[in-house]
Amino acid sequence: MAMTYDAASQRILLFGGYDGTHYLNDTWVFDGRIWSKVRTRVVPPRRTNAQMAYDVATQRVVLFGGYNGTHYLGDTWVWDGSTFAWTQATPTHSPPAVTGPMLFPDPIGRVDEFGGFDGNFYQGTMWRWNGADWTRLYPAMVPYARSSAAVGLNPLLNQVVLFGGLADVNPNNTWTYDGTNWTMQNLSTQPQLVYGGSAAFDLNLNAVILFGGGSGGVDQNSTWAWTGSRWEQLFPMQSPTPREGAGMAYDEVLGHVILFGGQNNNMLLNDSWELTP
Repeated sequence: MAMTYDAASQRILLFGGYDGTHYLNDTWVFDGRIWSKVRTRVVPPRRTNAQMAYDVATQRVVLFGGYNGTHYLGDTWVWDGSTFAWTQATPTHSPPAVTGPMLFPDPIGRVDEFGGFDGNFYQGTMWRWNGADWTRLYPAMVPYARSSAAVGLNPLLNQVVLFGGLADVNPNNTWTYDGTNWTMQNLSTQPQLVYGGSAAFDLNLNAVILFGGGSGGVDQNSTWAWTGSRWEQLFPMQSPTPREGAGMAYDEVLGHVILFGGQNNNMLLNDSWELTP
């Protein structure tokens, strides 16, 4: 599913996914205690492997991409947390239709999109949402083309970190983005290569947390923290079961990272976890 924190409503927002039989287009919010289904007059079409992120400048959540069982999707939708309403955007320009794009808030407060898989090729282009249209960006260097990588913004460092994913060219690397340039980090220690890993910034640890993901067909449940310059493995006393494709977001009101769902081999999950210091 696609999942992010919506600062406008002060709730975690979840959309769509796949339940093993059907592609979904339901909308849910989490207030720190319970999940509530939101029924809206207009709703995006069914999909899995879409992504969404909160745009600070417009105070809206942006949803992009995914797969509906037949087509790779390239439509853009906007969620208004003040009215609990979806609106389809009509941008003049748009990233390619892909599944598993990386969508993330960038250091200047806009939503950026990178990569994804279009059914034939992994993409390596980067785009920025300005509230009405997508503009392609041309950094001097970008990560190798990939989909389903883990990505998160540390707003205190104004730094985005991206790790792993699926690709034709080796995705077993860590990249950081400062709002202008990407840099591949030369590291002696980093997590096991995973795709479909979950990432979110944790204010308590001042780090982007990476959890789980698939690795060579085996789902993982390791927890790592990106400090801004290195990866450190964490060893919680209690941990979610191995999984890939889980939703993860930092709940600003609750003050904890929340993880929901995902897939453990062929078993679909709907459990909720919080990471406490």
